[in-house]
Amino acid sequence: MLLLASCKKDEGNGNSLVNIIPDTTSALVQLKEQDYRPAYHFTPPLHWMNDPNGLVYYKGKYHLFYQYNPNSSVWGPMHWGHATSTNLFNWQSLPVALAPDNAGTIFSGSAVVDVDNTAGFKTGSEDPLVAIYTLAGAQQHQSIAYSLDGGFSWTKYAANPVLPNPSAPDFRDPKVFWHDGRQKWIMALAAGNKISFYSSANLKSWAFESNFGESSGAHGGVWECPDLFELPVEGTNTSKWVLLVSINPGGYNGGSATQYFVGSFDGKTFTSESNETLWLDYGTDNYAGVTYNNIPSADGRRIFIGWMSNWNYAQNVPTTAWRSTMTVPRELSLKVNGNSYILKSKPVAELADYKSGTADTSVLAATQSVQLIDNSIIKTGSYEINFSADMRLANQAQLTIGNNYEKLFITINKDTRLITIDRSFSGKVSFNEHFKQKIVCPFVPKADALTEVQLLIDKTSAELFVDGGEKVITALFFPAYQYNTLKLQNNGSTEAISKFNLKGINKSIYR
Repeated sequence: MLLLASCKKDEGNGNSLVNIIPDTTSALVQLKEQDYRPAYHFTPPLHWMNDPNGLVYYKGKYHLFYQYNPNSSVWGPMHWGHATSTNLFNWQSLPVALAPDNAGTIFSGSAVVDVDNTAGFKTGSEDPLVAIYTLAGAQQHQSIAYSLDGGFSWTKYAANPVLPNPSAPDFRDPKVFWHDGRQKWIMALAAGNKISFYSSANLKSWAFESNFGESSGAHGGVWECPDLFELPVEGTNTSKWVLLVSINPGGYNGGSATQYFVGSFDGKTFTSESNETLWLDYGTDNYAGVTYNNIPSADGRRIFIGWMSNWNYAQNVPTTAWRSTMTVPRELSLKVNGNSYILKSKPVAELADYKSGTADTSVLAATQSVQLIDNSIIKTGSYEINFSADMRLANQAQLTIGNNYEKLFITINKDTRLITIDRSFSGKVSFNEHFKQKIVCPFVPKADALTEVQLLIDKTSAELFVDGGEKVITALFFPAYQYNTLKLQNNGSTEAISKFNLKGINKSIYR
């Protein structure tokens, strides 16, 4: 193999780094754009996608609407794209649901099932589905559209907008749900540096209730894409209300990210129990996520999907036929954490149907590391890794995935109290200066328990769930060459790593 070497200074520690660049005629497999298409995450068939919209379940189908530009791979005149699934993984792409008109483009929003026909749209046997969205023209107003065929065709309400703009520059992204206590629809709406709450009996006439957030949480950028829902608290007989708020910029690792608040909501006012800034995901690539409406009570889950990108570089990532991916669907839960709470997230159970193959774990009995070279599962680019780390027996555990010269490093370090994803040598990183950064997450190992790690890899994405989703990091990466090796090592006892497991996830999401 012909190797070309270049040397540059590592300004962080004063050492020299040698970049080994293989000749493209070598045994390494050079990846093409089509190789970046994920196996088990949703992407649009073509062109640009961002925020998930209108997540709603109706008669056995999960509807996923999304911000979509059907004419370009960069952001432009927003439509609502549309896909459905019966299991959250096999998605059927459908025609555009909502398109711009002379009044403006179609920004983010939500959808509900109007079981009691409060809006009066029902004409047949189907319950009306009502989409509540931001109509973005000279100003941002809230408008509605309705579907009488289960969500497959839509009619815009003739008397739009239903909530005119009160002369605010940012007035958008309505999340609407039915509040049993008040017997009214509640809207959480992003309004610049705060969330405004409105109520309605019929989805057509809205009354202002309250504001939240002007002096709470992170304010490094505009607030967007709220979501408000109630969750039971694990191990108790109580429940709390959770408010998601996306912010751009101002995320924990820069750019866009999603924070959350835990407290109470009486149908009019949300009250947070803490002024601490809490992050749903410490990675740079989970933004504008919202949860499904109308999940059956027999299921009971709160299911979340986010946009897997960051406004720092979303329009520059090295795909052109399509741009952007959604996160794996995640189940949210709430856990007491001292005087506060942790909003946990984990992949939905349906993912288990697509796993296959188990790696040999016998090496764990005699060595400090797992090393898989030229591994067939790694080569697919779509797989799951699980392992346990006893941080009482080691100060650090590091997972390295890559090839002869590209590496993605995932490190858990007890001394620095950080979990780190370092993608600076992962492949194509030069398209944007922000993409080269190390992504960090605060971490304190439990004194009486192992650190449990679950990692989902799908072509160009890493989703890391630590301790059942108490800490989550989502990050994109773009290898220039096929990854084929994995190494998991620690700097302590041979027993510090256990229960290593590698499974392929090979299932096309398109039907």
